[in-house]
Amino acid sequence: MNFLFVIAIIGSALMVVYALARGLMAFVQTNEAARNGEDIMAMHHKQNQMMFARVKWQAITIVLLIVLGMLAAGGSN
Repeated sequence: MNFLFVIAIIGSALMVVYALARGLMAFVQTNEAARNGEDIMAMHHKQNQMMFARVKWQAITIVLLIVLGMLAAGGSN
């Protein structure tokens, strides 16, 4: 059972990194678009989406870590 939680934690942590990377790419593209005088509203929307996704995956990872810790603490008695 703990093995499944470890796999889920690793997966959700990888999703955090993925969302962070996509958000940073959107940030760079927004800066380039602003320099070129292009409309940047769509890029701001993409940044907000990726920020929300990152926070969501971080929360999921933390909850899984807490559950794993509770299972580990309960199993030692």
